[in-house]
Amino acid sequence: MKLKHGRNPFLIPIFSTSDIAFLLLIFIMLVSLINYRKEIKIDYPQAKSALNTTAEKNLEVWIDFEGRIFMDGETADFRSLERKIANVYIASPDTRVHIIADKNTPYKNINSVLEIFQILQYRVISFSVKTNE
Repeated sequence: MKLKHGRNPFLIPIFSTSDIAFLLLIFIMLVSLINYRKEIKIDYPQAKSALNTTAEKNLEVWIDFEGRIFMDGETADFRSLERKIANVYIASPDTRVHIIADKNTPYKNINSVLEIFQILQYRVISFSVKTNE
């Protein structure tokens, strides 16, 4: 058995390290874009003061200026909205609900959503607004 002297058989090439780092960076950037928040285009109403919430998991109900209701980025009617809210409340009663409505939304549309929360006796509700800054 003859041993080779002078060259290490376990030599790792470092010439492609920058290529690997670049590909890893691209992979991380693409994966981070997968979990993006679905938002509906609305014009926020303004408020003189606002309270920031820090809950980890919030339930967001979007109402656009035409009165269409969105939940999780998908259109929802009153029956499916009530079902989803009830399921969330059963799973975690302390989940905060954010109602995000366009400032031109008629109040009757917002009130109809609030009636669902009233029927379900959901008490942790807030309205999202844009502050005057």
